[in-house]
This record gives sequence, structure tokens and C-alpha cells, in this order.
Amino acid sequence: MPRTAVSAHWRKYKERYLLLGMKCDTCGNIRFPLGNVCPNCRRAGKIKPIQLSGKGKVYSYTVIRSAPEGFEVFTPYVIAVVELEEGVRITSQVVDCKPEDVQIGMPVEVCFRKIREEGKEGVICYGFKFRPTDDTWKP
Repeated sequence: MPRTAVSAHWRKYKERYLLLGMKCDTCGNIRFPLGNVCPNCRRAGKIKPIQLSGKGKVYSYTVIRSAPEGFEVFTPYVIAVVELEEGVRITSQVVDCKPEDVQIGMPVEVCFRKIREEGKEGVICYGFKFRPTDDTWKP
């Protein structure tokens, strides 16, 4: 069986490197992640993929000081629920700031970062995280 290059795998699955959600043209509902069925309209809904803005604010957060296996190198780190401009809430890591600087309401934007390495070959898995957009922001 021929092996597929890692780069080809990433090009095939756009949702791995783009913040893709879905919008139902029937009811207007916007959701994340991308899916095939509207939770409101069920199969009667007309779903289309949309690229989300990636801009939002911290809705809630916690600081992880005792990480699961494979993530120890990142501790302490922040996991937040980010509410995007479209109203969608996404759970993700907040990077590029100290954990004590993160606050509810802080403006953030999506960025593409290394998540972890897998397997003996050291295949690097990338994904989205969020970073502050305004270092002068105060609640």
C-alpha cells in the first residue's frame, strides 16, 4: 500500500488548519465544528461550511498546572472557552501570554501552532490555539 505524505494529508483536511464551522441556511444557526446536520433543523436544514473569523474573547478559562502525558512541557498553560464574534464557543489553549495575564473578556485571535509530536517518526501535529490581540487591554 503506498504511503501518503504528511503534507498531502493536511491539504486534504482543511478543517485541520482552517477554523471551519457550519451555517444552516434554513435557520441561520452557526456551529463549530463543521458537521453535516443542523442540531435545530435536523436533516431538513441546508448546511454549508463557513470560515469563522477567529476573533473573539475569553468567555471562561482555567490554568493547567498538572498536565496529561505528552503536554507536561507546556505547563502551566491556559485552556479557555473562547466566544467568537459569530457567537460560537470553542475550547482551546491560550498562548503568547502568562497564565496570570489571561482574564475573562480578554480579546483573542486564532493562531496555528504545534500541538504535539506523535509516534517514532516524530510527526508534528498542528492545530489552532488563541493568542491575545491587545496587550493593553484591561477589564
